[in-house]
Amino acid sequence: MELTRRNMLVLSSGTALATALGALPAFASMTDDEIAKITGGAELGEGAITLNAPEIAENGNTVPIEVSAPGATMVALFANGNPVPNVATFKFGPLNPTQSASTRIRLAGTQDVVAIAQMEDGSFQKASANVKVTIGGCGG
Repeated sequence: MELTRRNMLVLSSGTALATALGALPAFASMTDDEIAKITGGAELGEGAITLNAPEIAENGNTVPIEVSAPGATMVALFANGNPVPNVATFKFGPLNPTQSASTRIRLAGTQDVVAIAQMEDGSFQKASANVKVTIGGCGG
């Protein structure tokens, strides 16, 4: 094969794509590792926490997220496809009138957003939402 400008562009594009696609599972395992650190490997229940995220985000730079977890002492938000998956942690004290929070996060692309809540009794609850990002985000 002759090394022309066109061949070089095709090879470099293919390499960049393979690198990007190969990195996503690594980010997901980083999320699992971070969740295991918080929960200590405990079972994750579902249903006691509500996570509101848009189905489609027109701009990945500012994606609005709301989480509500009555009876929680802490809520952590994770984005599976981001280079740093732990995007926010909220701690609720006894004087908080509600155990809910809202924020805007930056997403690298279409991915799952996961919320883990530690309840007052020491158990953990999980909720997740898939957000499709159309433009922008971390890294373009």
